[in-house]
Amino acid sequence: MHPYEVLRRPLITEKDSMLQAQGKYAFEAAAEANKPQIKQAVEKAFNVKVTAVNIMTVPGKRRRIGRRVVLTPSWKKAIVTLQPGGKIELFEGV
Repeated sequence: MHPYEVLRRPLITEKDSMLQAQGKYAFEAAAEANKPQIKQAVEKAFNVKVTAVNIMTVPGKRRRIGRRVVLTPSWKKAIVTLQPGGKIELFEGV
């Protein structure tokens, strides 16, 4: 898997904004990606040094569309911890 296919999008929520003070950043990752691939993708894309990667699979939610109840797809969330002093410019000012 190519490093630029691993990271889908950055996650910018209130909870993720609080984690940025600790040097942790959240991304939506490809479902097939593993920890070493995510670490390599972040280091290559943002030119930072990653110390840890935590991954969780977020289950889909039930949504109503008219009378039907459908399930949204599950997705993978990666929380990346950077070395002290490192930061990703993409998240600054959000």
